[in-house]
Amino acid sequence: MVGTQSMAAAFLAVLPLALAQTSTDCNPLKTTCKSDPGLAQSSFTTDFTSDHSKWTSLPGTSINYGSNGAEFTISKDGNAPTMQTDFYMFFGKVDVVMQASPGQGIVSSIVLESDDLDEIDWEFVGGDTANVQSNFFGKGDTTTYNRGTYIPVASPQTQFHTYTVEHTSEAITWSIDGNVVRTVPYASPLANGGANFPQTPMRVKLGSWAAGGANSPAGTVQWAGGATDFSKAPFTMIVKSVSITNYNPASSYSYGDNSGSFGSIKKDGAVSGSDSSSAAAAASSSSSPATSSAAAVSSAAVAANKPADAATSSAPATTLATSASAAITSSASTPSGTGSAAFPSIMRPSSTSSGPTASASVTLSKGGAASLTVSTVGSLFGLGLAFFMF
Repeated sequence: MVGTQSMAAAFLAVLPLALAQTSTDCNPLKTTCKSDPGLAQSSFTTDFTSDHSKWTSLPGTSINYGSNGAEFTISKDGNAPTMQTDFYMFFGKVDVVMQASPGQGIVSSIVLESDDLDEIDWEFVGGDTANVQSNFFGKGDTTTYNRGTYIPVASPQTQFHTYTVEHTSEAITWSIDGNVVRTVPYASPLANGGANFPQTPMRVKLGSWAAGGANSPAGTVQWAGGATDFSKAPFTMIVKSVSITNYNPASSYSYGDNSGSFGSIKKDGAVSGSDSSSAAAAASSSSSPATSSAAAVSSAAVAANKPADAATSSAPATTLATSASAAITSSASTPSGTGSAAFPSIMRPSSTSSGPTASASVTLSKGGAASLTVSTVGSLFGLGLAFFMF
C-alpha cells in the first residue's frame, strides 16, 4: 500500500496545476470562431526522414530531422519540443511510428485535440519501460478523472512501434502494432453517455517535455518517477512517420452551433463522395466497428451509432476508477489471476461527490501485480506545454 499511497499523494499535489493545463485560442462553445483549416483529402502521410511539410513547430521549440525521423530532443531543463499539423481532421485514423524518449521524468506524447477541448491521447513516461498510457477528454470536462489506463508495450523507449487512434462517431479505438488494446464506445459511461465523447475536428500534436524539471511541482516530479538528471541528457523522442486517414475530407470545418456535437459541424468545400469514402475507410479497418456515412454528417443518426451495449468495452486492460482517498484507506485485497483485472467496485468514487476529486485507476497485470494509473484532468502533454510555454 505504500506505493499506492505515494502515487495518490503525488496526484493530489499535481492537481492544482493540472486544472489549468488545457487551452484553446477560441472555444466555439462559448463564442463564434473562424473556420478551422481542413485536410481536403482522405489520406495524408509524412515520412519525417525526408519531409515535414504541413507541420509547424510551436514557438520556442526546435525539431531536428535525422535518418530515423523527427527528433524531439530535451537537452536542458525547460525544453519542450512540440509540433502540430497545419490542418484539422474530422473523424478518422492516425498511425504514428515512433520511439518514446527515455529518461526519468521525461514525458512523450501523441495528442489529438479540438478547439472545444475534445482530446484523445497516447502518453509515455520515460522511466516506465513497459507501459504506455491512453486517455481522452470531452469538452474540457474536469468533473471526473477516471478515463486513463496503462497499456503494456514492449520497450517503448528502445523500439519503434506503431501507435494508432481510430476515431469514429461510434467509438475510439487505440491499437499498438495493429492490435486493438482499448475501445471506448460513444455511449460509454466514461464518456458520460456520449455527452463528453470527443467528436469535433482535431489537430494532431506531437511532443515531449521534462516533468521532472527543477521548477515542476513536487507531485508532478514524483508521478514522473523522480527528478530528471540533465547530466544524462540529451533525451530524444523519435517519430519516423505519421499516416492520417480523414473520414470527412474538407477544405475547412466550422461549428454550426455551440453544442459541440458532430452533427453541428459544417464541412466547407467538402470533397465529392467523401461521406461514402469515409464509410468505406471505416469499414475496411479491422480495428474499428463499421461506421455509416450518415453517422459522420447527420446529428439525427447519433442514436443509430450508439452501441447496443454501451457499458461493455472490448479493452483488454480493464480499469475501475478509484478515488485517491479510497486508494489510501481501502484494505481490499488484490484479486489474483493471469489476465487484467480491477480492484473491487467498493473502491469506486462516490457519485454524489461534489467538485474536482483526485482519482486513479488500478490495473492488475499478469502475476497479480497491481499498478496505479493516475488519471489527470487533461493530458500530461498539455500540462507540460502549459507549464513551460505560458
